[in-house]
Amino acid sequence: MPEKSYRQAINEAIVQEMRRDSSVILMGEDVAGGAGAGGEEDAWGGPLGVTKGLISEFGPTRVIDTPISEAGYMGAAIGAAANGLRPLADLMFCDFIGVCFDQICNQAAKYHYMYGGQDKIPLTVRTMIGAGLSISSQHSQSLHPLFTYFAGLKVVLPSGPYDAKGLLIAALRDDDPVIFCEHKLLYDMTEDVPDESYVIPFGEANFIREGGDVTIVALSRMVHIAGEAAASLSRQGIECEIIDPRTTSPLDAESIIESVEQTGRLVIVDESGPRCGMASDISAMVAEQAFGALKAPIMKVTPPHVPIPAAPNLEQLYIPNAGRVIDAVRQTMEYAR
Repeated sequence: MPEKSYRQAINEAIVQEMRRDSSVILMGEDVAGGAGAGGEEDAWGGPLGVTKGLISEFGPTRVIDTPISEAGYMGAAIGAAANGLRPLADLMFCDFIGVCFDQICNQAAKYHYMYGGQDKIPLTVRTMIGAGLSISSQHSQSLHPLFTYFAGLKVVLPSGPYDAKGLLIAALRDDDPVIFCEHKLLYDMTEDVPDESYVIPFGEANFIREGGDVTIVALSRMVHIAGEAAASLSRQGIECEIIDPRTTSPLDAESIIESVEQTGRLVIVDESGPRCGMASDISAMVAEQAFGALKAPIMKVTPPHVPIPAAPNLEQLYIPNAGRVIDAVRQTMEYAR
């Protein structure tokens, strides 16, 4: 099986679906070089090069460079989806949701419900999450909990190349609007990815590591941080079970609850903030549904409730690391109920 990067896996998923289904189109800023800017065609392929090469095969009627107006092209993508196309719209940074919030969260998310299921919005929105490139607070947030709040949106967070390809293909074939969240620091990560097309269903968590002492639920890049911590803890005799939900809406609550009922301890690692984030949401769910199984308080490992610093040294302090996960696991193990 060939080894591919996260970036390559996403590109391959788009190419294969555009070849398979002529209704799939791509829209966004700089996805093909910058329309009307007089620059080189296919110069960028998005800010981190994910869509490079697509316009040469599919042409400007299916790979559409848009003006710098998220409100405009997201509205156009929703209209296209309502009329039979399957748009893949590139939001670049999730932080830009503010300028197309109504289009995505107030229109696309509610369209199917408000029309009594008579119509659908098969729209996929690719967007980037996460800190680590020192590009400041307006380009480094992890806003997947915000998207997860809105009923009608499906929210996907692939943690590696294999999942990225299978989940994106599933998104492009889905009849509901999907927010596909890609972590910036994962684009160069590589692993074995099949050449052929395949689908990973939404709402099915991936068990990354087995262990009977503590359940760790981790999202996106934090899956790898949790894995680093679990490897260190294993050498100390503490075995952690790591669950990657893959999607936050739908959320595989059953797998999380079953694991906590086995281990009696839960640590949640997420790069979204401590207030109203996924760690808080999953904590509340487990406390409601599996409180009797808990042997220790639930621990959350998240960034602090502050804007994301641009200074590299401060940014590294902001992002959850393996040391903090290890400390949280040890606290749960030391707690005597």
